[in-house]
Amino acid sequence: MRSRRHYLALAGSVALAGCGFTVESSTETSGSTPDGETPGEGVPTARENEGATTTAASDGRLAFSTSAFEDGGTIPTEYTGAGADRSPPLSVGSVPEAAETLALVVDDPDANGYVHWLLWNVPASVDGIAADLPQTETLPDLDGARQGTNDFGELGYRGPLPPADDGPHTYRFTMSAVSTTLDLEAGASRGALADALEGTTADTDRITGEFER
Repeated sequence: MRSRRHYLALAGSVALAGCGFTVESSTETSGSTPDGETPGEGVPTARENEGATTTAASDGRLAFSTSAFEDGGTIPTEYTGAGADRSPPLSVGSVPEAAETLALVVDDPDANGYVHWLLWNVPASVDGIAADLPQTETLPDLDGARQGTNDFGELGYRGPLPPADDGPHTYRFTMSAVSTTLDLEAGASRGALADALEGTTADTDRITGEFER
């Protein structure tokens, strides 16, 4: 299993920035990005998470995990586009005191930062996010948390679906602790979420999983 890394958002570096690219089908591709956009731009700077577990942090930093797969491990088929395409369950172990809400971006850096899930305004008081969330604008079970538009052109979660025989792709689940409730309408893009997060991110954490077809 890969070593776990913890990510701290720096001023001027948007924790969840980066851009997807035009969707030509429901399968991820490695096509080019629109002019002026750089995939992966604004990825948080890494800091080593020494002595922390996958479900709690002794220093009040953000820590989250999933019971669906190990960090750096293989994502089960049921959470992918090759299976039931359910969103995986997430557990939140520790949140900074300054956090009011949580935001999440799931993307594929092996496909130009292809976006699979955008979620924000999750109450920082939650201890987890249930599996199989509906593809709706808002989530009543999470106090009205909002979902954005992924690079499949749909709301909510769409699981990994890399091109066949393209080898394993890595999927990044990046969660941010946010110091406010974001004034951002449901259905927003990754770029809009990145703009809204600028200057409001207290801390970030990331887990990764792999999948291939």
